Amino acid sequence: MSRFTEDGEVKAETLPSTLQRSDAKAQDTFAATLDAAEEQYGDGERARRTAFASLKHGFEKVGDHWEPKESKGPSDDQAAGGGADGRPTAGGVDANASKKHLYDLAKKLDVPGRSAMTKGELIDALQKANDRETRKARES
Repeated sequence: MSRFTEDGEVKAETLPSTLQRSDAKAQDTFAATLDAAEEQYGDGERARRTAFASLKHGFEKVGDHWEPKESKGPSDDQAAGGGADGRPTAGGVDANASKKHLYDLAKKLDVPGRSAMTKGELIDALQKANDRETRKARES
């Protein structure tokens, strides 16, 4: 099933809710990759993982949506290593970003205790804040 109209626009209703609240470039990246991955792998988890991996290369999850990253590249060790071997991911948080960038995102999302957190703690706190914001957005 194509996620694009005849005019080449993304059909937002075919995307995950976090992408429905994201900019057109993020939507296009995910939709195009998912369409191509489904042609190759069929409809299923592998195609969705491929689409999210492509999205995470250029975007990071901030709250309930995706925003362009400061620099493109793998977002965590799982993405850098490739494959689906069960290693945990950072859930859309750009774990390879600087601690300052992560701190700034934590400030934007009003994460309590952020000033005393290590980089790893900031990543975990951002994942939880993103999940919380996504839940709130779905409920409204």
